[in-house]
Amino acid sequence: MAAKALKFGSIALAIAIAPMGLPAFAQEATENFTVIIGGTNVGHLDVVRSGDTVRIDYDYKNNGRGPTMKEELKLDPKGMPVSWKITGNSTFGNAINESFTMQRGTARWTDSTGSGTARPKGQAIYVAQEGSPWAAGLYARALLADDDRSIPALPGGALSLAELEKVQVTGTSGAMTVTAYALSGNDLDPSYFLLDDKGALFAAISPRAVFVRKGFEGEDIRLRDLAVKYSTERFVKMQAKAANTYKAPVRITNVRVFDPVAMKLTEPKSVLVSGRHISAVLPANSPATPGEVTIDGEGGTLVPGLYEMHGHIGQEDAMLNVLAGITSVRDMGNEIDVLDGLIERIDSGVLAGPRIIKSGFIEGKSPFSSNNGILVNSQQEAIDAARFYAARDYQAIKIYNSMNPEWIPALVKEAKALGLHVMGHVPAFTNADAMIAAGYDEMTHINQVMLGWVLEPGEDTRTLLRLTALKRLPALDLNSGRVNATIRAMVDNKVTIDPTFAIHESLLLSRNGVINPGMADYVDHMPVGVQRSAKQAWANISGAADDKAYRGAFDQVAATIRKMHESGIFLLPGTDMGGSFTYHRELELYQKAGMTPAQILRRATHDMAQYLKQDQSLGSIEKGKFADFFLIQGDPTKDLKAIKAIRLVARDGVFYYPSEVYPEFGIKPFATKPKVKLPK
Repeated sequence: MAAKALKFGSIALAIAIAPMGLPAFAQEATENFTVIIGGTNVGHLDVVRSGDTVRIDYDYKNNGRGPTMKEELKLDPKGMPVSWKITGNSTFGNAINESFTMQRGTARWTDSTGSGTARPKGQAIYVAQEGSPWAAGLYARALLADDDRSIPALPGGALSLAELEKVQVTGTSGAMTVTAYALSGNDLDPSYFLLDDKGALFAAISPRAVFVRKGFEGEDIRLRDLAVKYSTERFVKMQAKAANTYKAPVRITNVRVFDPVAMKLTEPKSVLVSGRHISAVLPANSPATPGEVTIDGEGGTLVPGLYEMHGHIGQEDAMLNVLAGITSVRDMGNEIDVLDGLIERIDSGVLAGPRIIKSGFIEGKSPFSSNNGILVNSQQEAIDAARFYAARDYQAIKIYNSMNPEWIPALVKEAKALGLHVMGHVPAFTNADAMIAAGYDEMTHINQVMLGWVLEPGEDTRTLLRLTALKRLPALDLNSGRVNATIRAMVDNKVTIDPTFAIHESLLLSRNGVINPGMADYVDHMPVGVQRSAKQAWANISGAADDKAYRGAFDQVAATIRKMHESGIFLLPGTDMGGSFTYHRELELYQKAGMTPAQILRRATHDMAQYLKQDQSLGSIEKGKFADFFLIQGDPTKDLKAIKAIRLVARDGVFYYPSEVYPEFGIKPFATKPKVKLPK
């Protein structure tokens, strides 16, 4: 499903009080940009300025989906918006109808969360919920004219701009010098973009995607590398501040340890760490030895590091996952070079991040391809892709939507001969039963299985249909022959499933103006941009009938996952939403499948280590195993929500205190740091 929609320059703005000293704004101009994802041109942004009016046409499609938007702005003499209208559809289909006006000192806006007004006393930037990357040039116009390059934002927070470096670029029109900037304040991470020498937007960049001025598409790889560089520099600094590598044994006193095999807490213990490993688990009153670091657990609970089984890991996710107690992530498809570089930086200690288990992404080439991993045109190319991944220490392959179903049996046979685990989506124009028969070890996403029970022959799931067709689920009889046949085939063939429960909750239950139920426990701690997105629907809920159908679909999804669990099908917890806070919600939802908190924690720790054949070194807190665990204050076997307030995380013997790091992301901490006593 790949939920992380790419949003270049997701902050659009309007200036409530126009600053003085802005450069002259061109009255007549046309600008054209290309959207490139994974090296493939997937869309456009065209801008036409005439007098005080700007009209924008923005559209890109990757993996069968993407935003389609129109914008119209009216500008004041300084080139700042006095009105802004944004219409269209978001990546997953939600209708966009956003507006902003500034009249007589009063700012008014309407977005998916509702309407608001403000009368700012000084300068203030309206941060739009939707909007194209072109707005980055407007950010710069206001912020570059401000003395400290920081301006309060509406509805809240502030935006700030930092200049990074000058860059030489070459296109069809020749060479030019552009300047790179980082914009911060609205979201968890900065966004990066480049301006030309006249202050106009040249490109918005990220490690996976680039939005660039037409004629400069050849700079794609270098611009993505710049995004990696800027992001790396930020996280290297954060790691240097946050990582505590004690040059002495560490004794964590007065804690109870969650035993995932017994599924209960131990009596009070002291846990000792020496280097990367747990050196002892002792009675609480065991005497300390000279020169130890002592951490007072204050009667809390140590939990083994969690496994996120459906990630598409990037630098922006890496540290946040560790801070959430997720010390291992199974990557389900990524840019090969990007992933290898990230693993190298994590393993060397330059960056904080989880242990990464690599899965090779294999996709067929089509107009609906997900531009990720290796794209293939034939059965032989698919087989060669499996061989490529096996030679590079990948543990599995993941098959995707545009693969020709006729190629699957031969691909699966070769992959298994190479010792690779086989999993994936159900390609278009087939069903889960056929993939099980072909030899899948694991199904990916619950909707991929359930669609086979409601689709008509010939319907194309390479599009948003694989999501919108879930509206048909309420009419499905979960005790019907076709449902039972699929579940029986999964049981008989020992096929597991990574259902991604939380992403289906977000898709089916998020509504404009209402906090997404999966975010309710943590949204108040987040930056303003995240808080607003929490009140934004994913799907296009056009009326009461849609609302009822999507809610009924989630009930059917939950009932199906429970039926699978009760039938003996092994469930794997993963999010496809970046892990971190969403992973905590994923585990919480497993209670709807009939699992107890203790069973869920066992599944997320010991069982996943065993599934991945890592249980000799991970999955529990025992002498000789890697020091991957986290400290909480409550008892998670009674209340699973206790795992959401983490005081300490150890990852490979390096200690992190989330309360010290979260402010770097604009997050208000959830728990305090425990008392740490260093040796004299």
